[in-house]
Amino acid sequence: MPERAAMPLHCLLLLLACLGAASVAAQPPACKMRITDKGLALVKQEGLRFVEQELENISIPDLQGKYGKFYYNISNVKVTHLQLNFSELHFQPEQFLAFRINNGSIGVRFRRQLLYWFFYDVGSIQTWAEGVNIHTLLELSRDEGGRLKITNMSCSASIAHMQAGFSGTLRKVYEFVARLITRGVRYLLSQQICPALNHAALVLLNSLLDTVPVRNPVDEHVGSDYSLLSDPHVTAQSIDLDFKGMFFPLRSENETLPNVAPEPLLRETERMVYLGLSEYFFDSALFSYYRAGALSMEFVGDEVGRVGQGSLPGAILSPPPPQDPDVVDAPLTLKLQVTKAPHCTIRPSGTYIYVSAVLNIFLAPPDQPQILLSSLIMESRLSAKVVLHNKALRVHLDLRRFRIYSNQSAFESLALLPLQAPLQTLLQMTIMPFINERTERGVQIPLPEGMDFTQEAVRSHLGYLTIGADLHFTKGLREVIEKLRATPGSSLASTAA
Repeated sequence: MPERAAMPLHCLLLLLACLGAASVAAQPPACKMRITDKGLALVKQEGLRFVEQELENISIPDLQGKYGKFYYNISNVKVTHLQLNFSELHFQPEQFLAFRINNGSIGVRFRRQLLYWFFYDVGSIQTWAEGVNIHTLLELSRDEGGRLKITNMSCSASIAHMQAGFSGTLRKVYEFVARLITRGVRYLLSQQICPALNHAALVLLNSLLDTVPVRNPVDEHVGSDYSLLSDPHVTAQSIDLDFKGMFFPLRSENETLPNVAPEPLLRETERMVYLGLSEYFFDSALFSYYRAGALSMEFVGDEVGRVGQGSLPGAILSPPPPQDPDVVDAPLTLKLQVTKAPHCTIRPSGTYIYVSAVLNIFLAPPDQPQILLSSLIMESRLSAKVVLHNKALRVHLDLRRFRIYSNQSAFESLALLPLQAPLQTLLQMTIMPFINERTERGVQIPLPEGMDFTQEAVRSHLGYLTIGADLHFTKGLREVIEKLRATPGSSLASTAA
């Protein structure tokens, strides 16, 4: 009896363990993107141009046959012009984009070979397809690699009627078979529209989505991961994308920081696109650079500058300073070693980064061993100005709060208080420019090739920041796709690089 009672308890514990593992695996997004209907209107303009180019290049097979004593052969069918003015592109919940063309017209020109009794005629005919209606539905989802894909497409195309313009001495003779010819051309044309659009969406547009950065190196130390965590969520006004939005050290990709930061919230719809970044987005980058050993730096001689050059050595040395002029006047060397991963805090007042480090100050006389002046514990708060430019997120840091103390004694820490100001100035002139040179290189934001942000505006919230922006095309869809097709073995990594 006790053994039977233990079985349900064992199953319950196993179920709780599985639920706990599932909750850990359900990682919240650190980067969110919202594309609004205003952004979709811009995409529609470029998308319609792309559709027109695809339809202009459709391949229509030849048509031949007979009707009584009438024999015909239609070849070299070419689309000559398009009028697709009445079109719309809109969101359709939960994962779809709907694209429609209503009452369009397509001009078609083809070569004719006609035989009626003993009359034989060769020439070209211009026809007009009127009342062209095309309805497509694109299904968006996340693929196995965490990339946004068009996974399915439904399409229907119809042509209300078609007119043909005959000329020449046999015009009256041809009129009675005009309906036969136009019916055949209309059928051929309508049968080619959906396959052309299907190839454009599932092959060409997906190749464009392949240019969105997913998991790539940022530099020689760190990589970024913008893989989607779930399928896109589509409403009537917007599409929301949840990205992992994290960084990792290249030498140990599985060594990552757990995400416990608040999830970004996107509520606005006034701009074309919104980007939300949580504290974890920045914390994982700082953690990755720390684990990669990139937060250790040394500045020697002229790199340190003249700030405090004459006052620091004598003030920091607890024993009497050396009397040798070559030693006293020797250049300073700063060695900065971050002791733990810095962390980021985002508040409505701004974004701040907290750093703890050991600052060792040496005299470096020529041809002699370095002389340690002091080893200081440094705690600082940096304010971070985040900007988005050319699809790159850039951060400019400024030293706001600075505190030093000694790990030897409280008395030595007290003696260091007068050095706060000159050391802070020294750090502002040496270390901060070096750090900003690296951070201002930027990190790429997940947008396809050929698209960019304009008129960016950054807002800070509690635990995350949002960036509202508009979009514009720096290159046409056709130009980007042709470039990708012309590049053998093009891949996401090479495109991002």
